[in-house]
Amino acid sequence: MLKTRALSAIIMAPPALLAAWAGGYAFGAMIALAAGLMCWEWHRMMNGGFGLSGRIAAIGCAIASLLAVTRPDFGLSMTALAALSSFGLGGEDRSGRVWGAFGAIYAGLPSVVMVWLRANPSGGDAIIWWLLLVVWATDIGAYAFGRLIGGPLLMPNVSPKKTWAGLIGGMISAALAGLAVSATVGAGQGAAILIAGAGIAVVAQIGDLFESWVKRRCNVKDSSNIIPGHGGVLDRVDGLLTAALAVAIMTLMTGRSVLEWQ
Repeated sequence: MLKTRALSAIIMAPPALLAAWAGGYAFGAMIALAAGLMCWEWHRMMNGGFGLSGRIAAIGCAIASLLAVTRPDFGLSMTALAALSSFGLGGEDRSGRVWGAFGAIYAGLPSVVMVWLRANPSGGDAIIWWLLLVVWATDIGAYAFGRLIGGPLLMPNVSPKKTWAGLIGGMISAALAGLAVSATVGAGQGAAILIAGAGIAVVAQIGDLFESWVKRRCNVKDSSNIIPGHGGVLDRVDGLLTAALAVAIMTLMTGRSVLEWQ
């Protein structure tokens, strides 16, 4: 399984980094595809199938990602419309309708945010590379430290394998990866970059734990099986979704991209 996971990661990473480098509609199309697949997985987990509500959410979130290339405000509006439409077409089960609508927000909002971050004129490609590599480093560090050290579990009722050692290892790995990316592109290299990387690792782990909780609620092991060794798209990007939102919030609060921090 480890070899399969590694091979899948090696195959998936270059297209993601190349799309981040290309930007524009190339990056928007990749994100749109991922958003649609996430909605498909979400509705299959929640409702056991992919009905009209799920299809509306998937199409709406994909369109939102493409709109965000030039008009992020339109992308946000389309995401809200997709969520409302999914709720309205979700059948008689109110709980299912609420979860269906939330799925559109869960997949659509971070997708729009990532396209918006990439469009930043101050090195949007480097920002996305930083985000991707920090999240990937979090996963790798958490896995390695967790396996090597073990110890107390982080949240055993949600994820029986994640440990505090893994969280700390993920934070260290993310901080170093973030600093390496920042140094490579000639951006900020101070303590703020280290702290930002470690902080994003925590946020990414929260996203990972949330998706684990959702899967437990739905009594499924993986969101789907379309990525060998990894499960589904949501299994692969759960931490990235929350991390992207955190980076966007910090960017709006400081008025600067994370790579401009000192």
